[in-house]
Amino acid sequence: MKIALGVEYAGCHYYGWQKQAISPTIQEVLESALTKIADENIRVVCAGRTDSGVHALQQVVHFETASERKLRAWILGTNTILPKDIAITWALNCADDFHARFSAKSRTYQYLMLNRQSRMAILNGLVTWERRTLDFEKMQQASRYLIGEHDFTSYRAVACQADSPVRTIYRLEMNRLRDWIMITLTANAFLHHMVRNIVGVLIAIGLGKKEVNWAAEVLAARDRTVGGVTAPPDGLYLTNIQYPERFSIPPAREVLEKFGIEQ
Repeated sequence: MKIALGVEYAGCHYYGWQKQAISPTIQEVLESALTKIADENIRVVCAGRTDSGVHALQQVVHFETASERKLRAWILGTNTILPKDIAITWALNCADDFHARFSAKSRTYQYLMLNRQSRMAILNGLVTWERRTLDFEKMQQASRYLIGEHDFTSYRAVACQADSPVRTIYRLEMNRLRDWIMITLTANAFLHHMVRNIVGVLIAIGLGKKEVNWAAEVLAARDRTVGGVTAPPDGLYLTNIQYPERFSIPPAREVLEKFGIEQ
C-alpha cells in the first residue's frame, strides 16, 4: 500500500532534507522512525528538498509498505519516536499513481523577516532578523520583474543540479505588518537556493544598495556571479504543495497564522 504524510519541521538543527554523509537530516530521522513503526525498512519520497536550516509547515511525502497500520498509528506512533522539532500532522491512504514530487502542480514558500533594530529572542532561528531599515515599496516594485516564466540561472546556486534553469513563478506577493515582512512565492518548482537568492536581491534593493530594476538586470544576465548575497535560511518555510483535488491532500496553514501574528 502507499501512504502519504504531512510533515512539519523546524530545520534549525538539521543539514536539510536529503539523506547524505553529513548528519542529521530530516529524511534520515523520519525514515528511521517510520521503519520502527512499520517493522520494515521504509524509504520516503518528498515533494521538495529543503536546504540546511530551512523549515516546513507542510512537507508532503509518500512511501510504500507491506505493513498494515491504522492511519492513527502512522501519525501518533511515529510522533512518539520523532524528536520534538519534527512531527507528522496527517496521514492518508493514497492512490497508486500518487507521487509526492511528480504529482505536485505547484509549491509555495514563505519568507518571514523581522525588520527592527532590536534582535529577537523568542523566534530566534525561526525568523530572519534585519536590523537596517528596508524600503518595502521598492522591494515590492522589484519583485514584480520576477513573476512569470524565466531562466533563473542568476537566482540559483552554482551547485544546482537541475537540468533546466527555467521555472514559472505564479505568485510573488509581499506583505508588511508593522515590523514583519512576509514574502510569498508560488512556482511550478524551485531551483537550489532560488528563494533565498531572490530574497537576497530584494533586501539589497530595500537597503538602497541597488536600484529597483536591478532585479530584472540580474535575471537577464543569466549569471549567478552578478546576483546578490544568499539570504539566511532562518525565515524560509515550505508552506504548501498543491496537488490535483482527486488526491485529497489537506490544505496547509500560512506562517503568520501559525505564529499567531494577526494581519
